[in-house]
Amino acid sequence: MYDQMMNTETSVIARDDSRAVAVDLFCGAGGLSFGMKQAGVAVSAGIDLDPACRHPFETNVGAKFYQKDVARLSPEFVAPLFPENSVRVLAGCAPCQPFSSYTTKARKRKKDWNLLSAFADLITAIKPEIVTMENVPRLESYGVFEDFLDSLDRANYNYKHSIVRCADYGVPQRRRRLVLLASKIGDIKLIPATHSKKQFVTVQDSIQDLEEIEAGGVSESDPLHKASGLSRRNLERIRNSKPGGTWRDWETRLRADCHVKSTGRTYQSVYGRMHWNKLAPTLTTQFHGFGNGRFGHPVQDRAISLREGALLQTFPREYSFIAKDEPVRIGSIARLIGNAVPVKIGEAIGRSIISHLKEEL
Repeated sequence: MYDQMMNTETSVIARDDSRAVAVDLFCGAGGLSFGMKQAGVAVSAGIDLDPACRHPFETNVGAKFYQKDVARLSPEFVAPLFPENSVRVLAGCAPCQPFSSYTTKARKRKKDWNLLSAFADLITAIKPEIVTMENVPRLESYGVFEDFLDSLDRANYNYKHSIVRCADYGVPQRRRRLVLLASKIGDIKLIPATHSKKQFVTVQDSIQDLEEIEAGGVSESDPLHKASGLSRRNLERIRNSKPGGTWRDWETRLRADCHVKSTGRTYQSVYGRMHWNKLAPTLTTQFHGFGNGRFGHPVQDRAISLREGALLQTFPREYSFIAKDEPVRIGSIARLIGNAVPVKIGEAIGRSIISHLKEEL
């Protein structure tokens, strides 16, 4: 029925109108949309099931937020969100937990893949001119990704996907992501790296200018520059930690039971400090906890703050995650920041789309 409403041929695009306008599915706090907008791609709407995304998305991106489950979205709802005669960009970063290396086998079941399948169904029905997707690298090894690519083939898209080292695009993390770009207009690809290894943005480049705070403390000028508290034992542990080191640097009395056991070798990446002159580890939704990874501040005796996490995700310092009168709940805000597409990756995707349209239209 929906296909009867749509002219499926790309030729209907007015050649003198190369406006790229995106609808961002699974928009989160707006990292992808904000980056694309910085690159010149307009954003008309963001959709996410989490109501906490409304404020950061609408305030910073300046587009309408819809709290909806993408698995239940109809093409009749999404299609009118694109302006007439625009080059329609359908963007989506389906939640990656089913494909994460942190996920147990018990959770890797087909029912966890329905969001990616729902994204593919919307693409098939709406037939946007451009599609982009960002996800964890491990997704490539799952059949659901092959199914996704098959749906693009059947819909006559040109596409390319690759594992991207985010530091190559100005993100100060050892983060790698799967980035896909697809087009009905012609061949499309991600722009070349913007940063060589010698130009990588470091932890120091990103967060050194923030004022010092203690564990459990908060800046008087920025409520998001707030750090989680530490127990007396963890405070002693971080004081005995060196940048880039592990818990093996501690005295035996400070080690947890799992460290003392032989199986403790599996957990060398926890309870660590970042290094000023290197990349940060991949930020997770638990980056606010010293014991959750190498999230200790390089020189201050605490885990990194919410604002520092946001800066390492390349959000601008003024990016607003909550309303001024709203209390700062570390766990919920860290979830928004950790789940976000780094803004610089969104910008690289946006620049790739703009470059593609300049070449093809």
